[in-house]
Amino acid sequence: MRFLAPLLLVSSFSVCVGADLSFDKQTLTKDFVAEGCAVADFDHDGHADVTAGRYVWRGPDFKQKFAYTPERDNPAGPSKTPYTAATGYSDYFIQFAYDFNGDGWSDILVYGLPGEPAFVFENPQGKAGDWTRHNIFDVADGESPDLVDINGDGKPELLCHSSDLVKPAKAKGGKSGGQFGYVEIDWKNPFAKGRFRPITPKSPANDQKIFKYTHGYGAGDVNGDGRVDILEKDGWYEQPADTTKDSDWKFHPVNFGQGGAQMYVTDVDADGLKDVITSIKAHGYGLSWFKQNKDGTFAEQVILGKTKEENAAGAGFSQIHAIQLADINGDGLLDIVTGKRRWAHGPAKDDEPMADPVLCWFELQRDGKGGARFSKHLIDADSGVGTQFFSGKVNQDGKPDIVIANKHGVFVFTQK
Repeated sequence: MRFLAPLLLVSSFSVCVGADLSFDKQTLTKDFVAEGCAVADFDHDGHADVTAGRYVWRGPDFKQKFAYTPERDNPAGPSKTPYTAATGYSDYFIQFAYDFNGDGWSDILVYGLPGEPAFVFENPQGKAGDWTRHNIFDVADGESPDLVDINGDGKPELLCHSSDLVKPAKAKGGKSGGQFGYVEIDWKNPFAKGRFRPITPKSPANDQKIFKYTHGYGAGDVNGDGRVDILEKDGWYEQPADTTKDSDWKFHPVNFGQGGAQMYVTDVDADGLKDVITSIKAHGYGLSWFKQNKDGTFAEQVILGKTKEENAAGAGFSQIHAIQLADINGDGLLDIVTGKRRWAHGPAKDDEPMADPVLCWFELQRDGKGGARFSKHLIDADSGVGTQFFSGKVNQDGKPDIVIANKHGVFVFTQK
């Protein structure tokens, strides 16, 4: 049943980021309901709403919420909501809002845990009742899937890889024999199963490299030819001129780290060449941007170090499992928003799991001489990130805001 309920856990206070930039923080819930979230005006009242897990919190004050799908909706999932933060994982690993059927109402795309299906929950246009669930892809692998236009048709694809063509017996121990690629949606029938478009061959050599928990994935035009390429930790795959038929994309090897979060392509230093931004190790340390040279090679520019010692005394943090780019201070440059994932594997594993779950933005500063650097600003020390989060407009002041869902709760940061 769809229901409305008062949200008694909503709290609000200001967090200072700098003399001229601060955020109001709202805690929507302290329950662990998801590790990803999305924002859209789901009920058409003119205000942005927040979805995390099976709930939607209604804007502008987020004091009422409703469930759009029943508890234990995903029979393949590991648990029911709310999940146990210390030992459990969420069926709502990553979420996006998009109007899939073009009816003017935003639907909700949910990536389950890696290896589970990708579901779209169809917005019933304000009608009461559970939203219809559509399985649009059976096996969405990877820890950083996205929703982005790959083929240039103006509509998004599912950016994920998959092991759906290998037998389950071959997937034991985390191995899948999968292929990198993306999923095209039939926009004449958007709730039908999507078509997986592989960009790498099936090979025993990929058993260790491409499996359901592979970290680090992204998309962007690396070489400036107008076509969107696909990136992973070991390099990037060049989109061919013709993608009407499946083919292996040309691979350009680059060491982008050990596998982090979402990967982005952007011209950091304004030299006309596209650079790459990524975290180095999702369950360790490291945040860097990689400067592209004229010969197509990349030079790593360290933002946060790769060891505990390099990040001592608050210089940095571990568990950078989610990244967004946004022009936080309105200077026309894309800044980095990220933080520490709360208890990725519980309170006793990974690097410094009990350290403050910080949320930060890194201000892009150019020196006018071809140089660029990122300066860290702390937003909050009691929230962190999950596996994905939202950065964009939540209220109507035009400034970018941030919404977080993770094992610590659900939080809205509106910029003052």
